[in-house]
Amino acid sequence: MLDRPQAPGRTEAPLVLDTEPPRTLSFKDQFALWLNLGVSLIGFSTAATVLGAPGSELSFTAAVVAILAGTAIGTAALGVAALIGAKTGAPAMANLRGLFGTRLSYLPTVLNIAQCVGWGVFELTVIAQGAQTVAGTEGYRWLFVLLAGAVTTVLTIWPLGSIAVLRKYVAVAVGVAMVYFTVQLGRQGFPDPGAGNWHGFLGATDAVIALSISFVPLAADYTRHSRTAAASFWGTFSGYTVAQVWCYVLGLIALLQSGGDTEKIFSSFTGVWAGWAFLLVLVLRETDQSFANVYSTAMSVHNLFPRVDRRLLTGGIGVLTTVLALQIKQFSDSYYAFLGLIGSVFVPLFAVLAVDYFFGAGRRGWDLSERAPSRWLMLLPWVLGFAVYQFLAPTTVADWWVGFWGDVQEALHFTPQSWTSASLFGFLVPALITLALTPLTRAGRAGGVPATGA
Repeated sequence: MLDRPQAPGRTEAPLVLDTEPPRTLSFKDQFALWLNLGVSLIGFSTAATVLGAPGSELSFTAAVVAILAGTAIGTAALGVAALIGAKTGAPAMANLRGLFGTRLSYLPTVLNIAQCVGWGVFELTVIAQGAQTVAGTEGYRWLFVLLAGAVTTVLTIWPLGSIAVLRKYVAVAVGVAMVYFTVQLGRQGFPDPGAGNWHGFLGATDAVIALSISFVPLAADYTRHSRTAAASFWGTFSGYTVAQVWCYVLGLIALLQSGGDTEKIFSSFTGVWAGWAFLLVLVLRETDQSFANVYSTAMSVHNLFPRVDRRLLTGGIGVLTTVLALQIKQFSDSYYAFLGLIGSVFVPLFAVLAVDYFFGAGRRGWDLSERAPSRWLMLLPWVLGFAVYQFLAPTTVADWWVGFWGDVQEALHFTPQSWTSASLFGFLVPALITLALTPLTRAGRAGGVPATGA
């Protein structure tokens, strides 16, 4: 439970975990934050996961519908995670104290730290690549990484102030750049190699859901500062929905214009008049992605070490991320798979979190203190949900891992079908199991953060 009083006049995020957070973020603030987070350089090239492999591409219409459906489902989950953060006033990983107990919450916390650091390094790498594209050079990568790392670290020192800047200035610049590219690329037209093809639609929808879900373990780190629960949900849902749909569709157009080659996708942006200037806006804006990953890493570490000054944490993590980005120039397929494996952890985890908060022990109030008792039973639906996810779509992290799940599928005489969405069933199974367990879990000890809190 966050029980220290908030100092009068405080307008920045608290320095330690058990200080009550200031409630300064309005709907507009959160809409602008998630609008910015929903637009990313990575997101443009991720459109390839929706379009499909060459020779079996979805039609443009099917791809757009998949983007709309996947975004609506995934962002609804993101909005619920944001809502929980606004009600409890606790960061995302600290909320897991209520779900699992303090000590058991350390497991998903460590996984989230690994995920956030990995994505932070990846973002700095992407920023450097984007800056090289704008500058027309293959050199000075180290300089671009250092500059991006420095800006990222500064943003994390004053997180609420950074969000205010995003709302007032950056969101407008990003909106102008996106409108410009939409008009310019749209005027050029694009081929539709998969015209009429809807085969693979559910797989494409699943990929879009997964991208939205990736922000679920971060959402409460920011919405704990929301003025109202409604503002947290609708600001997050609407801002991220608009941005992700727009980013995906624009990336889809650019991808089709570049012949489906993700390595050449940015040539579509720089190929239009003054495209380099507007791409520069998006490159500079990409630091809000690295900011979110570094800051949320610090918030996760706070669950382990609640009394360490968050400025020391964000500063140290910012330096670590920058140093790693200087060393890692490209990512292997196994590393992408590793991040995907960690991501698959959070789909079933969110299902357990949401059901227990609204229908289980959370209705009486979660205990978020350092003394929150372990709730071992809640591990069951989480683990089973993870198993279902991997059973349907094994992550290619290693040959033995894929082989193991392949053997399980063979033993059960199961062949994955187009309708077997890993995200969908990886959510539904643990959600239903958690719901079935609520008569037992409600009887546990409750804390002081009721589900109906503001």
